[in-house]
Amino acid sequence: MIIAGVDYSIRTPAICIFAAKNELFTFKRCRFYFLTDTKKYADFFLNNIQGERSQDWNSDEERYKSIADWAIDKLVGCDQIALEGYSFGSKGKVFHIAENTGVLKYKIHNNGIPLEIIPPTVVKKFATGKGNADKTMMHRSFIQDTDYDLKKIITPDKSMVDNPVSDIVDSYFICKFLYDQMNPDTTS
Repeated sequence: MIIAGVDYSIRTPAICIFAAKNELFTFKRCRFYFLTDTKKYADFFLNNIQGERSQDWNSDEERYKSIADWAIDKLVGCDQIALEGYSFGSKGKVFHIAENTGVLKYKIHNNGIPLEIIPPTVVKKFATGKGNADKTMMHRSFIQDTDYDLKKIITPDKSMVDNPVSDIVDSYFICKFLYDQMNPDTTS
Protein backbone atom coordinates (compact mmCIF):
# COMPACT_ATOMS: atom_id res chain seq x y z
CA MET A 1 0.00 0.00 0.00
CA ILE A 2 1.24 3.48 -0.92
CA ILE A 3 -0.02 6.36 1.19
CA ALA A 4 0.62 10.10 1.16
CA GLY A 5 0.33 13.00 3.58
CA VAL A 6 -0.12 16.40 1.99
CA ASP A 7 0.46 19.80 3.58
CA TYR A 8 -0.99 21.87 0.77
CA SER A 9 -0.45 25.58 0.31
CA ILE A 10 0.06 28.22 -2.34
CA ARG A 11 3.71 28.95 -1.52
CA THR A 12 5.34 25.74 -0.29
CA PRO A 13 3.19 22.64 -0.55
CA ALA A 14 4.84 19.48 0.77
CA ILE A 15 4.09 15.81 0.22
CA CYS A 16 5.25 12.77 2.19
CA ILE A 17 4.86 9.37 0.47
CA PHE A 18 5.26 6.08 2.34
CA ALA A 19 5.46 3.00 0.14
CA ALA A 20 6.75 0.17 2.29
CA LYS A 21 4.83 -3.09 2.58
CA ASN A 22 4.34 -4.69 5.99
CA GLU A 23 6.90 -2.36 7.54
CA LEU A 24 6.66 0.19 10.29
CA PHE A 25 6.42 3.84 9.35
CA THR A 26 9.79 5.57 9.52
CA PHE A 27 11.30 8.74 8.13
CA LYS A 28 13.85 6.80 6.08
CA ARG A 29 11.09 4.87 4.31
CA CYS A 30 9.36 8.09 3.23
CA ARG A 31 9.96 10.27 0.19
CA PHE A 32 9.32 13.99 0.47
CA TYR A 33 8.62 16.59 -2.20
CA PHE A 34 8.04 20.31 -1.84
CA LEU A 35 7.71 23.38 -4.03
CA THR A 36 9.59 26.59 -3.37
CA ASP A 37 10.21 30.01 -4.89
CA THR A 38 13.69 30.09 -3.33
CA LYS A 39 16.42 28.77 -5.60
CA LYS A 40 18.67 27.41 -2.83
CA TYR A 41 15.87 25.17 -1.54
CA ALA A 42 15.23 23.65 -4.96
CA ASP A 43 17.63 20.81 -4.27
CA PHE A 44 17.93 17.33 -2.77
CA PHE A 45 18.34 17.00 0.98
CA LEU A 46 19.39 13.81 2.70
CA ASN A 47 18.42 10.94 0.41
CA ASN A 48 14.66 11.39 0.44
CA ILE A 49 13.73 15.08 0.27
CA GLN A 50 13.42 16.92 -3.03
CA GLY A 51 12.68 20.61 -3.39
CA GLU A 52 11.56 21.92 -6.77
CA ARG A 53 11.09 25.45 -8.08
CA SER A 54 7.56 26.66 -8.56
CA GLN A 55 6.58 27.39 -12.15
CA ASP A 56 6.06 30.94 -13.33
CA TRP A 57 2.42 31.92 -13.63
CA ASN A 58 0.39 34.80 -15.05
CA SER A 59 -2.88 34.37 -13.14
CA ASP A 60 -4.13 32.78 -9.94
CA GLU A 61 -5.87 30.08 -11.97
CA GLU A 62 -2.65 29.23 -13.79
CA ARG A 63 -0.80 29.10 -10.47
CA TYR A 64 -3.37 26.79 -8.85
CA LYS A 65 -3.31 24.47 -11.85
CA SER A 66 0.49 24.25 -11.91
CA ILE A 67 0.66 23.48 -8.17
CA ALA A 68 -2.09 20.84 -8.46
CA ASP A 69 -0.45 19.31 -11.55
CA TRP A 70 2.85 19.07 -9.63
CA ALA A 71 1.10 17.42 -6.67
CA ILE A 72 -0.88 14.95 -8.81
CA ASP A 73 2.33 13.96 -10.60
CA LYS A 74 3.69 12.87 -7.20
CA LEU A 75 0.43 11.35 -5.93
CA VAL A 76 -0.62 9.18 -8.87
CA GLY A 77 -0.18 5.59 -7.79
CA CYS A 78 -1.08 6.25 -4.17
CA ASP A 79 -3.76 4.05 -2.64
CA GLN A 80 -4.82 6.62 -0.04
CA ILE A 81 -4.11 10.31 0.54
CA ALA A 82 -4.52 12.40 3.68
CA LEU A 83 -4.76 16.15 3.27
CA GLU A 84 -4.59 18.62 6.12
CA GLY A 85 -7.87 20.49 6.37
CA TYR A 86 -8.37 24.21 6.61
CA SER A 87 -7.25 26.09 9.67
CA PHE A 88 -10.07 28.13 11.18
CA GLY A 89 -7.47 30.69 12.29
CA SER A 90 -6.26 31.31 8.74
CA LYS A 91 -5.64 34.91 7.82
CA GLY A 92 -4.96 36.67 4.58
CA LYS A 93 -6.03 35.17 1.29
CA VAL A 94 -8.31 32.46 2.68
CA PHE A 95 -10.40 32.29 -0.50
CA HIS A 96 -7.24 31.85 -2.57
CA ILE A 97 -6.17 29.00 -0.29
CA ALA A 98 -9.60 27.37 -0.67
CA GLU A 99 -9.60 27.78 -4.46
CA ASN A 100 -6.09 26.35 -4.69
CA THR A 101 -7.00 23.37 -2.52
CA GLY A 102 -10.23 22.84 -4.46
CA VAL A 103 -8.28 22.34 -7.68
CA LEU A 104 -6.16 19.63 -6.01
CA LYS A 105 -9.20 17.90 -4.49
CA TYR A 106 -10.86 17.87 -7.91
CA LYS A 107 -7.78 16.30 -9.53
CA ILE A 108 -7.49 13.70 -6.76
CA HIS A 109 -11.16 12.83 -7.23
CA ASN A 110 -10.73 12.54 -11.01
CA ASN A 111 -7.82 10.13 -10.45
CA GLY A 112 -10.01 7.96 -8.22
CA ILE A 113 -7.69 8.16 -5.22
CA PRO A 114 -9.41 7.98 -1.80
CA LEU A 115 -8.90 11.18 0.16
CA GLU A 116 -9.17 11.80 3.88
CA ILE A 117 -9.22 15.33 5.28
CA ILE A 118 -7.56 15.67 8.69
CA PRO A 119 -8.08 18.80 10.80
CA PRO A 120 -4.86 20.68 11.65
CA THR A 121 -5.60 20.37 15.38
CA VAL A 122 -5.74 16.57 15.06
CA VAL A 123 -2.37 16.49 13.27
CA LYS A 124 -0.81 18.76 15.90
CA LYS A 125 -2.22 16.76 18.80
CA PHE A 126 -1.04 13.52 17.20
CA ALA A 127 2.48 14.94 16.76
CA THR A 128 2.92 16.85 20.02
CA GLY A 129 0.05 16.04 22.37
CA LYS A 130 -1.24 19.63 21.95
CA GLY A 131 -3.84 20.60 19.36
CA ASN A 132 -2.54 24.18 19.25
CA ALA A 133 1.16 23.34 18.75
CA ASP A 134 3.22 25.88 16.86
CA LYS A 135 5.87 25.24 14.18
CA THR A 136 8.67 24.99 16.75
CA MET A 137 6.81 22.36 18.79
CA MET A 138 6.02 20.36 15.65
CA HIS A 139 9.68 20.49 14.59
CA ARG A 140 10.82 19.44 18.06
CA SER A 141 8.48 16.41 17.89
CA PHE A 142 9.80 15.62 14.42
CA ILE A 143 13.38 15.60 15.73
CA GLN A 144 12.36 13.29 18.59
CA ASP A 145 10.57 10.98 16.17
CA THR A 146 13.22 10.89 13.43
CA ASP A 147 16.56 12.08 14.88
CA TYR A 148 16.80 14.61 12.02
CA ASP A 149 16.92 18.38 12.51
CA LEU A 150 15.61 19.65 9.18
CA LYS A 151 16.03 23.26 10.22
CA LYS A 152 19.80 22.74 10.52
CA ILE A 153 19.89 20.68 7.33
CA ILE A 154 17.68 22.77 5.03
CA THR A 155 17.40 26.26 6.55
CA PRO A 156 20.43 26.76 8.82
CA ASP A 157 20.42 30.50 8.09
CA LYS A 158 16.92 31.01 9.53
CA SER A 159 16.49 31.76 13.21
CA MET A 160 13.00 30.22 13.44
CA VAL A 161 11.37 27.11 12.02
CA ASP A 162 9.77 28.25 8.77
CA ASN A 163 8.97 27.08 5.23
CA PRO A 164 9.85 24.66 3.74
CA VAL A 165 10.84 22.82 6.95
CA SER A 166 7.50 23.31 8.70
CA ASP A 167 5.65 22.05 5.62
CA ILE A 168 7.81 18.91 5.35
CA VAL A 169 7.29 18.26 9.07
CA ASP A 170 3.53 18.65 8.72
CA SER A 171 3.38 16.34 5.68
CA TYR A 172 5.33 13.73 7.66
CA PHE A 173 2.91 13.77 10.58
CA ILE A 174 -0.14 13.81 8.28
CA CYS A 175 1.19 10.71 6.53
CA LYS A 176 2.14 9.04 9.81
CA PHE A 177 -1.33 9.78 11.21
CA LEU A 178 -2.91 8.16 8.16
CA TYR A 179 -0.62 5.15 8.54
CA ASP A 180 -1.60 4.75 12.20
CA GLN A 181 -5.30 5.05 11.32
CA MET A 182 -4.91 2.32 8.70
CA ASN A 183 -2.78 0.09 10.95
CA PRO A 184 -4.28 0.36 14.43
CA ASP A 185 -2.57 -2.82 15.65
CA THR A 186 0.95 -1.56 14.94
CA THR A 187 2.95 1.15 16.58
CA SER A 188 5.00 3.18 14.14
